[in-house]
Amino acid sequence: MVNWLQHETGGLLTLCALAIALLLVLIIKVKLEPFISLLICGLLLGLAAGLSVEQLVGTALSAKTSLLETGFGAILGHIAPIIGLGTILGAILEASRGADVLTRKLLGVFGERGAPLAMGLAGIIFGIPVFFDIGIFVLAPLVYVTAKRGGRSLVLYAMPLLAGLSMTHAFLPPHPGPVAASGFLGVSLGWLIVMGLVCGIPAFLAAGVAWGAWIGKRIFVEVPEDFIVAEEEARAEAAEKGVERTEPSLSLVLGIIAVPLVLILLATFGTVWWEDSPALPVLTFFGNPAVALTIAVLLAMWLLGLRRGFSARELQDLSSKSLRPIGMILLVVGAGAFFGAVISATGVGKALASAMSDAGLPLIVLAYLISCGLRLAQGSATVAIATTSGIVAPLLKGEDFSQPHIALIAVAISAGSIIASHVNDGGFWIVSRYFNMSVRDTLKTWTVLETILSVVGFAVAALLSVFI
Repeated sequence: MVNWLQHETGGLLTLCALAIALLLVLIIKVKLEPFISLLICGLLLGLAAGLSVEQLVGTALSAKTSLLETGFGAILGHIAPIIGLGTILGAILEASRGADVLTRKLLGVFGERGAPLAMGLAGIIFGIPVFFDIGIFVLAPLVYVTAKRGGRSLVLYAMPLLAGLSMTHAFLPPHPGPVAASGFLGVSLGWLIVMGLVCGIPAFLAAGVAWGAWIGKRIFVEVPEDFIVAEEEARAEAAEKGVERTEPSLSLVLGIIAVPLVLILLATFGTVWWEDSPALPVLTFFGNPAVALTIAVLLAMWLLGLRRGFSARELQDLSSKSLRPIGMILLVVGAGAFFGAVISATGVGKALASAMSDAGLPLIVLAYLISCGLRLAQGSATVAIATTSGIVAPLLKGEDFSQPHIALIAVAISAGSIIASHVNDGGFWIVSRYFNMSVRDTLKTWTVLETILSVVGFAVAALLSVFI
């Protein structure tokens, strides 16, 4: 029995399935923190599969080569600076009222009839540097005012905004999910940006524009007066404290957001277009995601901060405060990397590849289905991405996949991680609270929107993978 579990394909797959089942029980039933659950399941899977204690956790004197340290260290070295810098950039853009400027300009261009689309574009642009929930906190008041003036359902304006924020959060760096998938699968962020946009834009149009317009006419949600009053009081209080500062220009906001994206893309495509050029090392240096984001953060600190009345102390406090929530994200991703390293070392990856080959199932489909299952079961997109990427990464070894193709697999994992948001997802309750919707209405609007984003994003990725 032990030999079958540790060496046969069926046994290894059974061990993997039991480890994932235990992971879900610990997270859902026991309410244990996901990163602790991942650690426990990784350790138990390694021991059950016959890995030595030294291989798993090292010796009493050294653990440098253990799966525990190398699993954590390899991925955190890749994602920690990117997520940290991206978080600070988003905080500065938020504090400088860049979101207000962006949304008002878009509303002015598109007018009342195009206001829902303007909200969606605001979600996409502002959603690149800020977390999903922060984007809602900042932009929701603008949705309230627009819906109140238009006299139409709050749903009509909220759905495009949510689609834009969710799409960027799921598919584009520097958000934790895509960055983690990039590190696990070994794909450049440049290709991930390209494929994330190629797959994400159609998904946004289907979920935010088409679905948003249809459901917004069928579910009427009023904007409560206290929502508007609370926003006005907050602005008045800020003015009294003397913190109402000159707003930045739209071009400045867009320019700062574009800087890291352009630098990363130049470095990625420079390896193809200017392979023998002496400029390539320069592009590679400045296009390194950590370097590119550092440049963007310094520009934001100077142009949006110091030049507009922020003190150095205020910027320091803003940066420190913005970084506090990302600790748990990094721990979850690190633990997911350890879990994946154990799966690779036990041979489960090879067994899964063999079973997949026998079933005739493409890797991109398997990646999407695993991610969907984990998302539906435990609610966290980050856990779904980290766990799925750890399972899928060993399957890439020995395969001659190009960087664009691997980026599409990463997009498929990200797409699966957002499907059917429901009551076990914190984002579900944020949407319900901020847009004045009952649980039933949130299921009929937001849950369907997330499912459309997921399915369309995956469908485009799967279609492109046939040709790339």
